[in-house]
Amino acid sequence: MVPHVIESEWMLPPHAGRMSARRRSTKAVFRVLLIKPSHYDDDGYVIQWVRSSIPSNTLAALYGLALDAAHRQVLGPDVDIQLDAHDETNTRIQVKRLVRLIRSSSAGGMVALVGVQSNQYPRAMDLARQLRAEGIQVCIGGFHVSGSLAMLPVMPRDLQEAVDLGVSLFAGELEGRMDELLLDAFRRELKPLYNYMKDLPDLGGSPVPFLPAAVIHRRTGAKTSFDAGRGCPFQCSFCTIINVQGRKSRFRSPDDIERIVRANVAQGVSNFFISDDNFARNRTWEPILDRLIHLREVERISLRLIIQVDTLSHKVPGFIHKAGRAGVNRVFIGLENIHPESLLGAQKRQNRIEEYRAMLDAWHSVGALTLAGYILGFPVDTPESILRDIKIIQRELPIDLLEFFILTPLPGSQDHRALYDRGVAMDPDMNHYDLAHVTTDHQQMSRREWQAIYHRAWDAYYTPEHVEALIRRGKAWGFPPRQMMEKLLAFHACARIERVHPLEGGLFRLKYRRDRRPGLPHDGPLAFYGRYLWDILSKHGRFVVLALSYLRALYRVEAGVSRAGAAMGAALRPISAPPAAVVETPEAVALAER
Repeated sequence: MVPHVIESEWMLPPHAGRMSARRRSTKAVFRVLLIKPSHYDDDGYVIQWVRSSIPSNTLAALYGLALDAAHRQVLGPDVDIQLDAHDETNTRIQVKRLVRLIRSSSAGGMVALVGVQSNQYPRAMDLARQLRAEGIQVCIGGFHVSGSLAMLPVMPRDLQEAVDLGVSLFAGELEGRMDELLLDAFRRELKPLYNYMKDLPDLGGSPVPFLPAAVIHRRTGAKTSFDAGRGCPFQCSFCTIINVQGRKSRFRSPDDIERIVRANVAQGVSNFFISDDNFARNRTWEPILDRLIHLREVERISLRLIIQVDTLSHKVPGFIHKAGRAGVNRVFIGLENIHPESLLGAQKRQNRIEEYRAMLDAWHSVGALTLAGYILGFPVDTPESILRDIKIIQRELPIDLLEFFILTPLPGSQDHRALYDRGVAMDPDMNHYDLAHVTTDHQQMSRREWQAIYHRAWDAYYTPEHVEALIRRGKAWGFPPRQMMEKLLAFHACARIERVHPLEGGLFRLKYRRDRRPGLPHDGPLAFYGRYLWDILSKHGRFVVLALSYLRALYRVEAGVSRAGAAMGAALRPISAPPAAVVETPEAVALAER
């Protein structure tokens, strides 16, 4: 439980003042519980860690909005809004405890399940059913609700089931609407559906994302998140952002970003993930980076930033240079695929294969580790072509961390709508829509082959030889070898040993006997804890074996010796022409000849 407490004037609206503990204690209390749900693993247990990895921007955004509403006393001067924020990836959600919290609040309360993605929707509904059975008000929002309502001609059955249970659905964004939602909940008059998909708000001047330090420190690296802008002008058919956040970009002001950073620095947090799909396309990127540069270089505030960009970010004059000065030390790049035909088919025209190496070299020049996402399952893909393309990437592109995704028709994407309209079979279990499970058929592969090559791809990229080459490359451009080894090991181990995507990973997996998906049996204590202990020991044993191979690679790099096959390849060769090997695949050659 983390009740709202303000520690910095940077979090307060200009007109807000501090509320003394004595004054709060004399008011009626309305409790708002914000929960970011996790989802189930293949055995039906909630994916949860002692420390999880990726922060939830939606949780921070809604907490900031509700915090502002509490300071403005939107429920009246005699009602205090108390906030609790929970991320289920690192916090066990016990429904009975939530019910007691709300029932012990003199003015009642509500539970908001926030930022719910399609793969998290079944878990969100399982929590909602239990809460509604106790008479607790529940609202669900996020990409699954918004995307489904934005793209489908009728409300899908899973959303209708929520409405039938008395769960309120929220589609769109809450900026400018938080007061309405809280007032309706306070009066116990939540509407079945709040649909603002056709009225996306401006962000400038809105209350900024914020989470208390106690919530942030449940994540590895004590990272928090904020969005500097929303929306995307591109038309990628597999993407939900353009249909949920719109194709018109909307931005926070540099003043807003400075408020976010100062409020977090005041509580000892200086590690940020900027969640914009493409920060390089934010038209206010330069004044934002200038503010952050001032904080780092003049005020000596140690900032670390993770951003997402497209493959043409190095074409924006001065962008990468200023990003490095502002503290960007990791950058996620939407590589997606190296087949021009696949990129064109997905309407991802902004990617240019010949630009990849120049872009990656530019990020390395400012000391930023590069992470790239690679999608498996475009129409031209086969198991053989995927393995061949991985070898090309290893040899030709100086990518550090490569992560794989299965091409998935996510609700809210054009791909999902096209399959829906054609009546193509898709997996009815939304828990599988996590980009790591096959959910529909492929032209060239069976579902089993497609799933198998996804798992094999991780081992194909993170071979002992290539791990050594990556550590050696990192040393060549200035990245500490041991840190590179640790990051590579963490990614590979999560996919290989835990069998979950690294973006869903964390530190030490937790499982609770009774937190299993409804419909699956609950083992007795002896059977469950015996299996759980064996699971922990066997996974740690496998981790030690894998870690030893990584340590051997680190030793060879530090000792200046090299094993056969661990050469750095062409990836660090000076660029004088487009990397021919990247475009020499049969499909690319055929496309070039047209």
